[in-house]
Formats: sequence, structure tokens, C-alpha cells
Amino acid sequence: MERDAELLSKEPLWTRDFILISIATLLIFLGFQMLLPVLPIYSVKLGGSDAWAGMVMGVFTVSAVIMRPIAGRLIDRQGRRGIFLLGLIVIILSVFAHNWAPTILILLILRFIHGFGWGASSTASSTIASDIIPKSRLGEGMGFFGLTGTFGMAIGPAYGLWLLKDYDFNTVFYISSGIVLVSIIIALPIKYPILETSLETEKKGIIEKTAMLPAIVMFFITMNYGSIVSFIALYAGQKRVENIGLFFTVYAAALLISRPYFGRLTDRKGISSAVYPGIIFVILSMFLIYYANSLSTFLIAGFIYGIGFGAIQPALLAMSVRNVSYSRRGAANATFYLGFDLGIGVGSVIWGIIADYFGYQTVYLLSIIPVIVVVLIYIIRSVK
Repeated sequence: MERDAELLSKEPLWTRDFILISIATLLIFLGFQMLLPVLPIYSVKLGGSDAWAGMVMGVFTVSAVIMRPIAGRLIDRQGRRGIFLLGLIVIILSVFAHNWAPTILILLILRFIHGFGWGASSTASSTIASDIIPKSRLGEGMGFFGLTGTFGMAIGPAYGLWLLKDYDFNTVFYISSGIVLVSIIIALPIKYPILETSLETEKKGIIEKTAMLPAIVMFFITMNYGSIVSFIALYAGQKRVENIGLFFTVYAAALLISRPYFGRLTDRKGISSAVYPGIIFVILSMFLIYYANSLSTFLIAGFIYGIGFGAIQPALLAMSVRNVSYSRRGAANATFYLGFDLGIGVGSVIWGIIADYFGYQTVYLLSIIPVIVVVLIYIIRSVK
């Protein structure tokens, strides 16, 4: 038995196709992340208020959430390649068109279209990766694949701001769309599986039931994450802590360590071996942020949070696709990321209301509640 497991663990992971989809996805994330700090500035330049700038960022999530289950269904019925490449083309055209947005309303429409492209391409890329990775190394493989987003987050925002500082908005939009164009070229040689539309695919809907548990767990985890991405800079400013941007640098570094390690642990010991430690790390980091009064404390919290989030996310993604047929992996990935996106969106709204009434510090204490809910859901479901 042990020898069989050892042989399975030696199934190749770093195949040509896995490397190609990983590089292509890295470029997609880089092109996406470099826009995030630039678009609010561009919104103000077009005459928008801070509220409009927030809408420009938020409407993207709305269209991505709408698109994910539709994309999952199409991926399973029409194949991975077409939906993936079509999504990338939509991204290129919408970002390229940012150069000629005359008003904030037109920019809002372009961002809405951009979200459809992102929802389709990111769901497809994750499905393609899960097709390519050997089942015995799925946790490890998705851990490494998840690093594409980590690298994009670590490099993209700083790169976008540097381009804006030394050049202009047009340069940022040209390069962002050009990077995604390169990702299309890299993705073309990938050998995509030829799928036969089965009766199972036709009868089942756009939501994959076996992926609902990890999607629900991820919803509550990213509700907590919403408090980080939305208010950590404002909270640090209130505490008179400077250079809080380093929080995300340390967070990204922790993800680089956590994802591969816990991915391999998931394959050897099971999903719970990553989920439970990850939850403990996330809760600990929230307490540290709640009490933080210095940059060093924030950075320690960021590192611990990165370890926790990096343990949970790839384990749950592997759980979503491990026991579904190839003809339902698109729906499984879409279901998982639907929970991911909705958690951030719902969390950001709830924490915003709480921050208005009780302040940012209270947000980081109360944001532990969704994580406790996760523990209860996961334990009850595991007992069953």
C-alpha cells in the first residue's frame, strides 16, 4: 500500500502543459493586479468622486460573480480552450478601451465588461490546471498553481504605480492588455482535453453540489479577508503606522512558503491537515491586528495571515475538484470561486457598515466570527 502511494506521488507534476498554464495565468494576474491601484486615480482624473471610484472597483466583482457559474457550465459543455481564450480576448479589448473612456460612466461600463472576461478566463485556467495535475498530487499542484496569483499580487500593483509615475495612464493600459495578449500566445500550445458532453453534464445545473462545502467554507474565510483588503490601510493610518503596504509584501512572501508546503501535506494527510492549522493562523493574525500599534506587529500579523490563508485556499480548491468527473470540473471551479468572490464582496459591505458605527478596530475583532462559523460548519460536515 505504501509503495503504491509512493509510486503515485512520483507522477510528474511539472509537465510542459502545467508550466505553460501556470505562466499564462501569472501574466493574466499581473495584467489584472497592475490596474488595481491605478484605476481609482484614473477615476478621479475623469471627474469621479471617491464613491464613484469605489463603484468602478466593485462593479468588476459583480460581473465576475455573474459570469463564473455560466462560464463553468460552458467550460464543461463546450470545452476549456474556447472559453479561456474568449475570456482573455474580452479582457484585452476592455482594458485597451480604457484609453478612450471619456467619462466615469463609460469607465464603469468597461470595468463591468472586464469582469465578464475575468470570470470566464480565471475559472477556465483553474479548471485547465486541475485537468493537467495528477490526482495524487492535486493539493500540491494547486498550491503551486495558486502562486501565480501571489506573484501577480506581489509585483503587479507596484509595477502599475511605477509605470504611472514615469509614464502615463495610456502606458499602463497598453502594457496591461499587451501582457494578457502574451498569455494567449503562451496558452495556445497547451493540449486541452477533448471532452464528450455526457448525460451527467446535460442534466446537472451550473452549480456543482460536491463543491458546495468548500465554497461555503471559502465564503466565510474571504468574508474575513474582505476586512484586510478593504480597511487595513485606513486602520493603520488611524494608528499612525506608516508604510503599511509592506503588510501585503510580507503576506505574499508567507503565501510563497505556505501554499506548496500545505499542498503537499494535503495530498499526504488529507484536507483537514491544512484547514485546521490555517484557521488557527487566521484567528491569531486577527487578534494581532486588533491589538497592533506598530508596523512590526502589523507585519507579523501579515505573515501569520499569509501562512493561514495559503494553507486553506489550495486545500479547499483541491477538495472542490478531487472527486468530480472531468465533465463537471468547470462547474466545480466556478462554484468554488463563486464562494470566494461573494465572501469578499459581502464582507467588504458588512465591515464597512460596522466601521462607520464602531470603528476599524472593532472590525478586526468581529471578523473572527466568520472564521469560527467555518470551524463549526467544517466539523459538523466532517462528522457526517
